[in-house]
Formats: sequence, C-alpha cells, structure tokens
Amino acid sequence: MLNTSRTAIYAAFLTLASTAHAENLTFTIFNDSSADLVEFNVSKSTSATWEANLMRGGYLAPGYEIDVVIADGQTTCVYDLRGIFEDGSEVEDFDIDMCDLGSYTFTD
Repeated sequence: MLNTSRTAIYAAFLTLASTAHAENLTFTIFNDSSADLVEFNVSKSTSATWEANLMRGGYLAPGYEIDVVIADGQTTCVYDLRGIFEDGSEVEDFDIDMCDLGSYTFTD
C-alpha cells in the first residue's frame, strides 16, 4: 500500500515540477502525526491563496516521509505550508524558509 501511495504522491509532485522553472526546490515532508496526511498545499508567502492539493487523492501515512520538488518558476525559498489530515485536523505554517530548513515535520 505504501508503494501505491508514494507513487501517487510522486506523480502529483512531478506534475508540479513539469512547469518551466528558474530553480527547483527539493525538501522532505515527515508525517510524525497520528493521522494520514491527505492534503498538502504549498504557496509563496506573498500569495493570498493556497495552491492546489499536491496529494491528489494520495496520502502520507504516520511514520513515513516523502521528498517534495517545487518547480514553480520562482527563485524564492519562503513558502507557506498547509497540511490537512484524515481526522479533520489542519496545520498551517507561514514564512518557512525551505532552502535553509530542507525538511518539514507534521506532528500532533
């Protein structure tokens, strides 16, 4: 089951990465929460809205991680992140410098 969900998530990230880009940003998401991560959004910190759900029907189970590639044509490192979980909980974090951090961990 993990391979299927990883494949679906990776395909979603590849779709985002297929746009023309100035620089790719790669980082790792860790799910250290007790629920499946079912929606993940990344937006430039200067944006007023969330970008599309990168999970696209997939999920990231507790205790697992996945690499994310953002190829949005931007040279910024500062993004807002949102995760929505199967249990209905939601985490939003703002002005995260993903170039310096390199990873992000969702916890309860």
